[in-house]
Amino acid sequence: MDVLRAAPAICPLPFIPTAATRNKTQLPKSIFHNLNLKLPALTRNGSKSRLFMTLSSTPSSTMESIEPPMPELEADGLEEERFDWYSQWYPVMPVCDLDKRVPHGKKVLGLDLVVWWDKNENEWKVFDDTCPHRLAPLSEGRIDQWGRLQCVYHGWCFNGNGDCKIIPQAPLDGPPVHTLKKACMAVYPSVVQHDIVWVWPNADPQYKDIITKKKPPYIPELDDPLFSRQMGNRDLPYGYEFLIENLMDFAHLPYAHYGIMGTPTPKVKVDREGGIPLDMKVKKLDINGFVEQEWGNSNFIAPCIFHAFADVEVDEENRRFLLIFMCVPVSPGNSRLIWIFLRKFGVWIDQIVPRWMFHIGVNLVLDSDLYLLHVEERKIMEIGATNWQKACFLPTKSDATVVGFRRWFNKYAGGEIDWKGKYSGTLPPSPPREQLMDRYWSHVVNCKSCNCAYKGLKALEVMLQIMSIILIGIIAVTKQKMMSMVATTTIVSMAIICFAASKWLAHFIYKNFHYHGYNHAFR
Repeated sequence: MDVLRAAPAICPLPFIPTAATRNKTQLPKSIFHNLNLKLPALTRNGSKSRLFMTLSSTPSSTMESIEPPMPELEADGLEEERFDWYSQWYPVMPVCDLDKRVPHGKKVLGLDLVVWWDKNENEWKVFDDTCPHRLAPLSEGRIDQWGRLQCVYHGWCFNGNGDCKIIPQAPLDGPPVHTLKKACMAVYPSVVQHDIVWVWPNADPQYKDIITKKKPPYIPELDDPLFSRQMGNRDLPYGYEFLIENLMDFAHLPYAHYGIMGTPTPKVKVDREGGIPLDMKVKKLDINGFVEQEWGNSNFIAPCIFHAFADVEVDEENRRFLLIFMCVPVSPGNSRLIWIFLRKFGVWIDQIVPRWMFHIGVNLVLDSDLYLLHVEERKIMEIGATNWQKACFLPTKSDATVVGFRRWFNKYAGGEIDWKGKYSGTLPPSPPREQLMDRYWSHVVNCKSCNCAYKGLKALEVMLQIMSIILIGIIAVTKQKMMSMVATTTIVSMAIICFAASKWLAHFIYKNFHYHGYNHAFR
């Protein structure tokens, strides 16, 4: 159970690496509460924790300006370079959560995609998820015995290049209609980097070899064998811009995630949660993102990546961990988060603790502010996204990275994602809270580890129920004189234990794989 409690260790904590000079300031070791997975070495007396940040425990003026976005940075018709959403690489899914036996339907930037394994070319392919025949989704199809992607509506088959290889309804001695261009699939450039499938969201033939000219962002630590790696994904019911600015908002951690994530204990606490002023400043903001150097050296690599870095010194041994967040625009009001947690210590933990146990903690962290962000997005959309700086009051430096992202978003992207006219701009209706925070469809079915654990635990639940029924049946069919009182009591006790265990397990499954009701008032 300690592992389950420590699972939030890989939650989105904002520590990020840059090439810039880092300020190492010693912090209280409580910053690693829950982050160290209960490792004894990190909780012994005398341990020292150093993070690349500068935390001020001295109250500063709450009216100190952080230079909110200037109107000229957000006006239309600027001469600055315009960010092209369709000339970027986007992460689709971690390879570890993709099944080579089946096609997978995914949405990126409003595009319906099908990701499938081409065993003939031994690589992942990304197609438009629409059969050219009657527009059926190919993600509902199958991989046939020849390794082709088959539409299960009428059996049309496609190879890895998007060529239609067979139309069963076309006579063999007739015109080769399957070779016509209209029978072929739109193929998106794709590549696997850092064990993640990336896609270039433009199927025009001129971009077929785009990987030779422009590659996805490269993070060296992800290919370093000395790092242990935890990875996962989840679809979230709020937009890309709200997801990424929330990950940049370090000041919300002690409050929205109170009791889940460990935070530094300030010398002077103004409240129970221990929030403190953060001296933050965004630098080097351009079309490619920005760097935050004063507090955590945080990097935003436009449009998807926000990553954080920290060093931990324990018993004169330097230990390093890195948090990487890939934020994918899916559609208005929807986004996908791919998280990666790297560390050079406690590598043995990943060998004995399954991924799904870590994911329980990460999902709890995501749930704790999910509803807040869902509602916040709707309120901001009501007043207009370009009026963000007028509606929100940000008087302290703690919001510098959030303001920095909004500056980038407004200056280079015009304050909106280019959906190519596919959406009207309105958000989807808000579902009931239980459906909004559902974990099964947003994570479990898309995570190989959690899906296997879910099926295994459900099977165990059924087995316990069957066992309790069998034990009671044995008592019922056995004559009273043929069984001693001790044996009868033992069997009845076992039946009760099996039944109670099945009920507890059903509650555990529902709470961790379906819906975890989160009420901040009782934290």
